[in-house]
Amino acid sequence: MDKREVRLQKVKQPEKDCTGIPVVLTEETIEQRKNKILSAMKQRGLEQLVVYGDVEHGGNYEYLVGYFTRFEESLLVINANGEMTLILGNENLNKSTKARIKANAIHVSHFSLPNQPARKDKSIKELLIDAGVRKNARTGLVGWKMFTDGAEVNKKIYDLPSFIVDTIRNIVGVEDCLSNETDLFIGENGVRTVNNANEIANYEYGAALASDCILDTMNKLAPGITEQELGDSLVRCGQHTNIVTIATSGPRFINGNMFPTDNTVKYGDTLSLTVGYRGGASSRAGYAVHGDDKLSQEATGYLDAVAIPYFYAYAHWLEVITVGMRGGELFDQVDTVLPRSKYHWSLCPGHLTGAEEWMSSPIYEGSQEKLLSGMILQIDIIPSVAGYGGISAESTVLLADEHLQLDIKTQHPELWQRMQHRRKYLIETLGIKLSPDILPMCSTVAYLRPYLLDKERAFVCRKI
Repeated sequence: MDKREVRLQKVKQPEKDCTGIPVVLTEETIEQRKNKILSAMKQRGLEQLVVYGDVEHGGNYEYLVGYFTRFEESLLVINANGEMTLILGNENLNKSTKARIKANAIHVSHFSLPNQPARKDKSIKELLIDAGVRKNARTGLVGWKMFTDGAEVNKKIYDLPSFIVDTIRNIVGVEDCLSNETDLFIGENGVRTVNNANEIANYEYGAALASDCILDTMNKLAPGITEQELGDSLVRCGQHTNIVTIATSGPRFINGNMFPTDNTVKYGDTLSLTVGYRGGASSRAGYAVHGDDKLSQEATGYLDAVAIPYFYAYAHWLEVITVGMRGGELFDQVDTVLPRSKYHWSLCPGHLTGAEEWMSSPIYEGSQEKLLSGMILQIDIIPSVAGYGGISAESTVLLADEHLQLDIKTQHPELWQRMQHRRKYLIETLGIKLSPDILPMCSTVAYLRPYLLDKERAFVCRKI
């Protein structure tokens, strides 16, 4: 951002634009997903894949099945020939016919809640054999995380429950035949890391809903409002959140509590707001004040010390990112304008999102992974400067080349128009020279009011 500076000035708020109408994944998309998995299995020489799912770790399982299993654990067994079997507990067995893929169903009561009725006719080993898990077959286990040391993936550490891993290991019989293949889904070139136009439209609903909720909540902020009232504004439409909802004024995690309480917003408090749905999360952090002169003595200088450098880096991220860029290059770009040595951000400045809030990330130090068209990314830079409250405008964007942009324009013209309207706001109102490869997944990308009681002023980039 040569010869420009970050300023706090009066700007028009972005427009809420969630349609309120979820977009369903098509049969064609599910078939594409299935074929992508089978092709990746063939490339890796896998004869069978066992995919784990539960309510907290269901993204890879849900990718084909279409839903996560409430209350219980579950498995999806995928044979290299395309045959699939669902392994389900008591309360999800009747959901097998609701799956997006054609699959057999095996009832394993070991996956059910404590003290529920249990099958006594067969052991879990016998039931997994019935489900297709085979002896001496090259078998990949898929949980929800990869175990990496830099770019290297340790294939012999598993995050599935031990009673499942031990049973499968016993059936397969040869340790060399067993491996962690979670990176087939979420690692470099993983099948879930790139989305088609239909998947993008499906996820845009959640990203835009989270954004609208954040904007509404920001506009409700006032001294005396309770965290619970703010929480009511963040969660809506009966949608399942994929991240803990945060509405905190003042110190966080008092007595280990993570959820909104009857604590009220007090003038001068630090504030933190976060909500996420399938497709994206939105968050804001700042101070409950109207301006510089209202900050406490300890927080004096907050804009220059934390907020302005953060927004500068955030805007820079949006301007330099391109399809084909190496993840490590984007990491270095952020580190150059917002040095870790000074601003102490410790995670990565962006990650992939989808069904879960944090899927994985190609953006890490030294990463040679390419940023690909179809990736949905959270801008997630978290500075931590001693003596000051935090700052955040985490939001969701799509990386898209000309081909994908044309697909969206053709298949989802109304979505395309929303994205173009959002781009216009970022460029013309906020002054960000937005990368041509970025399509905002919601309207509040980069809209940041560091003084959260001041509902007129936000950060912009302007020529010096």
